[in-house]
Amino acid sequence: MHIASTQKLGQLTYCTNVHAGADWPDMITGLRRWVPQVKAAVCPDQSFGLGLRIAASAAQSLTNGGKLSQLQAFLDETECHVFTINGFPYGPFHGASVKQNVYAPDWQTEERLTYTNALADILAELLSDGMEGSISTVPGSFKAWSQGKERDIAANILRHIAHLIDVKRRTGRTIRLALEPEPCCMLETIDETVDFFENQLFTSDSVKLLACSTGLGHGDAEATLRDLVSICYDVCHAAVEYEDADLSIAQLRAAGIKVAKLQLSSALRIPCVSPETAHHLAPFNEPVYLHQVIARHPTAANSTLKRFSDLPEAMADIDAFEGYEWRVHFHVPVFIERLTAFETTQPFLKRILALHRARPISDHLEVETYTWDVLPDAYRGGDVATNMSRELSWVLKELTSAD
Repeated sequence: MHIASTQKLGQLTYCTNVHAGADWPDMITGLRRWVPQVKAAVCPDQSFGLGLRIAASAAQSLTNGGKLSQLQAFLDETECHVFTINGFPYGPFHGASVKQNVYAPDWQTEERLTYTNALADILAELLSDGMEGSISTVPGSFKAWSQGKERDIAANILRHIAHLIDVKRRTGRTIRLALEPEPCCMLETIDETVDFFENQLFTSDSVKLLACSTGLGHGDAEATLRDLVSICYDVCHAAVEYEDADLSIAQLRAAGIKVAKLQLSSALRIPCVSPETAHHLAPFNEPVYLHQVIARHPTAANSTLKRFSDLPEAMADIDAFEGYEWRVHFHVPVFIERLTAFETTQPFLKRILALHRARPISDHLEVETYTWDVLPDAYRGGDVATNMSRELSWVLKELTSAD
């Protein structure tokens, strides 16, 4: 769905990580089954932009297995185009435990670099003339794995930026890497993100290294670095971290950090933990995804936040947090403000969308609710196409509503 250009609000899509399929046959099967239905519901009369999730196995098939022509044929047949890729999960993402393995391999490894380079090559082939692309990726690493490794991680990111420069020289396509801050990761808060960019990526040493590896002059290397390395601002993640919507966006702008992708998502919110909370939370305690929990005392907003890397860990200590607010990294439908016993962080999402209406944050907007398979039955609603269409329609209404 392309938001009218006169509104200057960018492109809106959904992320196909909602569809199972890490290898090429399963990936194309899922696209053929669901994408035409979503397009018919929300974008029947114009080209529909997609946010593709391409796992490493599928990327291998597309780059070396001759399958890219099949993907392009599908896009042509369905009147779709691709402007962004989710390069966060490297392997399978549905049906079996993912947990912290979603961050592996991380940016310390050659595997992550090679994979992301391949995604850039694929996206360069798929982008339409005049269109710029983005690739979202892990926020460096899982925090427990990254201590003392920040410089190595930054060096690999710079190697990828050099590849993006080469892609632009060869194809004329501009593609940005978008690091996605997430709870309990190396880049967790906006403060940490700004610090990493300023002290690891946007340094004179980094500029010199990029200039040396690409042949660019110092000024061009610095400008290109600041243009091509960016963040993916996941609204669910920011809400779980108790970020201030206005302040967080202002911080990024002040630091000159681009938001190449704005992922539109909501989290689970428990305003006040009570003796009944554990019972109501039990259906959300599922084994596939990591559900980080951050606790805050309601009368001490500036106090230290208590972080749990997963929901079972938090629930084991729940009695000590009676009266606290909990926010849980569990993506819930963006159109739901209240669940039976809990709330969601939809108000935070609404505020971000209002800020975007007033002054666009990103050219790429992507709904990313991938948890339909593990949501409690009461909240699953219809099939995938119905749910994604409903989410996109809700966002579009928010984007076009008057303040």
